[in-house]
Amino acid sequence: MIDLPNDQNKRFFRDIFPYPSPPKIKFDAEPVPMNLPEKIWITDTTFRDGQQAREPYTADQVVHLYDLMHKLGGQSNIIKYTEFFLYTKEDRRAIETCLERGYEYPIVTSWIRATDSDLDLVKKVNMSETGILSSLSDYHIVYKFGWTREQTIENHLSVAENCLKEEIIPRCHIEDCTRADIDDVVLPFVQRLMKLSEEYGLPTKVRICDTLGLGVSDPYATLPRSIPKLIHKLTTEGGIPNEWLEFHGHNDFHQSISASTAAWLYGCCGNNGTLLGIGERAGNTPIDGLVFQLLQLKDDLKVDTKVIKEIAEYYEEIGFTVPEFYPLIGSNYPLTRAGVHADGMVKNPEIYASFDFEKSLGTPMNIIVGRYSGASGIAWKINKLLGLKRHEWIHKNDPRVLIINEYILDLYEAGRVTAMSDKEMIALVRTHFPELIKSPERPLIYSVHSK
Repeated sequence: MIDLPNDQNKRFFRDIFPYPSPPKIKFDAEPVPMNLPEKIWITDTTFRDGQQAREPYTADQVVHLYDLMHKLGGQSNIIKYTEFFLYTKEDRRAIETCLERGYEYPIVTSWIRATDSDLDLVKKVNMSETGILSSLSDYHIVYKFGWTREQTIENHLSVAENCLKEEIIPRCHIEDCTRADIDDVVLPFVQRLMKLSEEYGLPTKVRICDTLGLGVSDPYATLPRSIPKLIHKLTTEGGIPNEWLEFHGHNDFHQSISASTAAWLYGCCGNNGTLLGIGERAGNTPIDGLVFQLLQLKDDLKVDTKVIKEIAEYYEEIGFTVPEFYPLIGSNYPLTRAGVHADGMVKNPEIYASFDFEKSLGTPMNIIVGRYSGASGIAWKINKLLGLKRHEWIHKNDPRVLIINEYILDLYEAGRVTAMSDKEMIALVRTHFPELIKSPERPLIYSVHSK
């Protein structure tokens, strides 16, 4: 490790990042004002950053996921861009096939390192826009490049200008921005980038990369960690139009959704993520989560959120296991094992569900019968297994339900630990509610989502 003079230690913000201790959050006396743009959207890096955390997708898998992404964007086209590597034949085949789809959105773009040799790859595939890795924290400038700040800025601007000369829109990804010197490095870089835009008459976009997931959503927090302050400074002092700015989050500290939402709220039009949040270390901001945040901020959008379930099912097909407790689409999400919750759902599903799961996700609420289900959970399960209409529902106080409940409790007292299966519950219904079973082969009308 390079030994730096004491007067340069401030560039590493040791009061905020006291390595090897966890980072700290500092606060200012004043916040910055909220500034939600009229139009906000999502951008994608599933086929770039998302591939850095798993085995590479095949070209066919990429195209299928691209189709689903287009479908998820809906009539409102909320997913505007996606980006690709250019380095292998499989990468380029995937790009060509996606372009052949002829979709207006997501627009296919590329990603390169800040070198002219990588730019040559962009020119070969006729790309209209490319991301450029533009690392600007002193951690990268000193330890990775071994350059001065000015050398680093000049290198990144040179590649961006060479893009403009070819009429390719550059999108500079300011890597590790939440550990960078905003006033003395990031801001001058952005201001010079905007001058290049004026000179060439093309957009010069900026992606703020929270590479280590250090961004926080509090407008009182200090730079460089405060996403509200960072967005505010770059739009007001840096001169970046809101629509040229996007945020790229990581989930190292469980902050990706809150930090990304803050980026929208304080002036950033674009939010970058990956399908199911698959990305390096703890992952990127999940696009499925961004979709639901977007719908909470803008109520005039036409989006088919059921596609999220299709995406999850396809990932399962290609070997990725969606975590059981994953929000929205994990197998445990629509389930309850608590009798008190089941009792509430019988009275009104809104008590324990903030929206209609079946309408929005294609996954209805359900009960897993176990030790703590009680008579309410058992009654709910019977009603759903048999597809009974509300006026036909069996009540929790039905003597036969109470008998089943006692039987199940005895099983657990005797040492059982697993939940009751649908098959077992149907057998109990056949015994205690024979009139509800029209035939021994009556199929399950409602089956649990869990495996």
